[in-house]
Amino acid sequence: MSTLAAVGIGVGSDAYLAAANACNEALETLKKTPHLYIVYASVAYDQTKMLAGIRSVSGDALVVGCSTAGEIATSGPIKDHSIVVMAIYSETIKFCAAVGENIKDGAEQAGENVANAVKACAREELKSFVMFPDVLVGNGADIVRGILKSLGEYFPVVGGAAGDDFAFKTTYQYLNDKVYTGSVVGLGLSGDFKIGIGVKHGWMPIGKPHIATKSAGSVLHELDNKPAITIYDEYFGDAARELRDQTLAKLAVTYPLGISNSHGDEMLIRDPLTVDASGSITCAAEIPEGSEVYLMVGSREEAVKVAKEAAALAVEQLQGAEPKFVLVFNCIARNKLFGDRGGDEINAIQESIGKQVPLIGFYTYGEQAPLYGEVKNLEKCSPGFHNETVVIAVIA
Repeated sequence: MSTLAAVGIGVGSDAYLAAANACNEALETLKKTPHLYIVYASVAYDQTKMLAGIRSVSGDALVVGCSTAGEIATSGPIKDHSIVVMAIYSETIKFCAAVGENIKDGAEQAGENVANAVKACAREELKSFVMFPDVLVGNGADIVRGILKSLGEYFPVVGGAAGDDFAFKTTYQYLNDKVYTGSVVGLGLSGDFKIGIGVKHGWMPIGKPHIATKSAGSVLHELDNKPAITIYDEYFGDAARELRDQTLAKLAVTYPLGISNSHGDEMLIRDPLTVDASGSITCAAEIPEGSEVYLMVGSREEAVKVAKEAAALAVEQLQGAEPKFVLVFNCIARNKLFGDRGGDEINAIQESIGKQVPLIGFYTYGEQAPLYGEVKNLEKCSPGFHNETVVIAVIA
């Protein structure tokens, strides 16, 4: 009994052809009829034509995935716009997938709906869940809550929020032959396998803590009873004030916000996305009222270090089982931090797992994973929504 995976890359201006080429490359390497294709694609491609190109090769196999803010393959980050495909054949793992639509009308309900639908189509009891949500239209943490409402409070959930090449306008999710937006696609795994998860960010707090005195959902209105944007005004002056008419996320690439975490030393990171005229900041997930909030700073060296540590933790959880494939969900902020040296981080991950293990990933608008990657002791498995974090899931 075996599990095999292979990765293909498609580039060029023709969406249909690039997608078909990526699928064919993975298929030719696999030399088996896949049960699942995972697809990540740049929004530079016509999404419908791209998925049609995938379907021209994949046939009736299950297809899941999303648009990205950058694609990652076994060879490392792809510099140009691309389509990356992982084809998976397994005699021991069963896959099923579904979609939860209309996140903007109720993020938690969309999460619950997708998890319920995946459970309904699964032939066996689910053991883990992979999610691809749109967080530009709703609170990402609420989507996770909805999924856990269906699957259970301590269920192993990992995933990454779809991207659109740093435009922060519209993202897309894929299920079989249909392109969605404003939705969450979920993939359920059941059967005989092991999963190890590593989760780390490496960002460090600077300055004194601030208290979130007013917030609602993913909107942080006030810190220390002053407009939330004041935290950036105090540190960056005119540079921050100019962002009232732009995307705050571009400054927050290296200076996100951090929330004190009662579960351990490493803070939860929150990506500020936009700021309104009153100085309220909309984040990718909520910052609850009463939270201690810090301005954070990142460095390339620390990011590489923690990525290697996260990968090692994921492998340790496998208890000696052989890794078969790797899923990486890596925040767009980390890609911007590394610039042309993004390969350093992927190399560090592969040093812990093995460079020969097929790997697929993308740069996200938020990551979902248990705090500290805990899946060995399920009673301590506490999935949440992360930003500016690397999440590494290794399947064995």
